[in-house]
Amino acid sequence: QVQLVEYGGGSVPPGESLRLSCAASGNIFTIYGMGWYRQAPGKQRELVATISRGGSTDYADSVKDRFTISRDNAKNLVFLQSSSLKPEDTAVYYCHAEVAVGYGLGWKDYWGPGTQVTVSS
Repeated sequence: QVQLVEYGGGSVPPGESLRLSCAASGNIFTIYGMGWYRQAPGKQRELVATISRGGSTDYADSVKDRFTISRDNAKNLVFLQSSSLKPEDTAVYYCHAEVAVGYGLGWKDYWGPGTQVTVSS
């Protein structure tokens, strides 16, 4: 099986920074796309940022120029560096990965349990 676990959430005042990490483990052959999503209370889960295995990135308009996604393919890690945090960034942040468990087997979506980020003065 494959497990994703997020680290680094917490509570910070507006304007501060946080770095989220996500580690994938288990029966992993290769990981294709990875990303971060978030869900605020009463709202649907939304895309924050994605990164391909080759390093191509995409961001939600609301976080462009404030958040940076990166990954370490050798260690099956993905990171989200956030800066200039705003109260509207408050949400549970989820890690996502497209994981292949063997050669020629295609890939499946996996999610972490989420980590809470609260931005409040």
